[in-house]
Order: sequence, then C-alpha cells, then structure tokens
Amino acid sequence: MTKVVFKSYNPNDSLLLPPCLGDYLPRNHKARVVSAIIDRLDISDIESGYKGGGTSSYNPRMLLKVIVYAYLNNVYSGRQMEKLLVENIAYMWLSGMQTPDFRTINLFRSKRLSGCFDSIFTQIVVLLHDEGLVSLNVQYIDGTKIESAANKWHNSIGSLCHRFPVSREERLYAVSDGGYPGAGVGDFFHGHELDAYLAAC
Repeated sequence: MTKVVFKSYNPNDSLLLPPCLGDYLPRNHKARVVSAIIDRLDISDIESGYKGGGTSSYNPRMLLKVIVYAYLNNVYSGRQMEKLLVENIAYMWLSGMQTPDFRTINLFRSKRLSGCFDSIFTQIVVLLHDEGLVSLNVQYIDGTKIESAANKWHNSIGSLCHRFPVSREERLYAVSDGGYPGAGVGDFFHGHELDAYLAAC
C-alpha cells in the first residue's frame, strides 16, 4: 500500500516576514473599488467637524471606507463591524489593521456623517457617471406589491417605474429621496471596466 503524505501543517508557526494583506485580495475585489472611490471624494465637511486637541482620532476616510463596505455587504451593526475588523481580511486591509470599536463606529455615523451622507452619495454617483459606469437617464424605484393571487395588475410593470427627465442633480435627489436601497459595486463595474478603473486610480 502506498504511503499517504500530508503537507506540513502548523497553525502556530511564525512567518519569516509579515504578510501583506493586499496580497490576499484579488485585483478586482470590491474592497479595492470602495477604497479607490472614497479616496477621490471630498470629505472636508466631515473633517471640519473635528476639533483640535486631545488624543489623535481615527482617519475619517478610513472609517467611511469600512462603513460603506459593510453596508454593501448588508452589515449595519457597529458591533458586527468591530468583529469583522479583526476577523475579515478585506476589512483589515481597508482599515490598515486599525481596530476602532463599535462605539467609535456608531459615534462617527451618528455625529460625523449626520447631514453629510447625501453629499457623499451624490459625489459617488457623479464620479461613476463621469467615468461612464452609471447612466442617469432613467431610474427605477421598485414599488412592487405581491398579491396573494394573480390578477389583471399582476404583470403591469409600467406603473412601478418612474422616469425622471430632469437634471443630473435632480435625478440624484429623486433616487436618494425615493428610498433607493443602494446597489452593489458589481452593478456598476464589469470585467475590463473595473480593471481599467482601478489601474487609473
């Protein structure tokens, strides 16, 4: 009988050199997309809310990246974000191995982002639009109502879709005020478009 040989396994073994977290993230990983986009945003409104003195603060751009990436993955709990910052490579890479606790994250959301999120959302959509990755010609707000039984309105989709033949800014407000839940990064970037965007950032 042929002898079975297993690969060496020692979870407590030390590495000669510390690993780079970025090596474990694919080139087109959505965490990289979030980072590249937020690096190009103007967050002066958020930064102006900080007062000098005292201990140093976490970089607001880092916190914004973590929160936006968490929202894209349907994570809204500050405690869950705190946990992911020490367990998930993508979150660890976005935060630069910094570990703000859930109180810091929640305080940033409630105090620093209050009144600024609409501006950030607008900047992101305008950026994607200018790159040719998003069209603002038509927005669809999903207002689907599921009936218990099929009826004559069952296939009527026209009344559920609203066309906004207005300016770009008005279209953005129409989407945000209409309760748009937010699309995944994958809805904006596809294949070579994502690679080209990341290469240009």
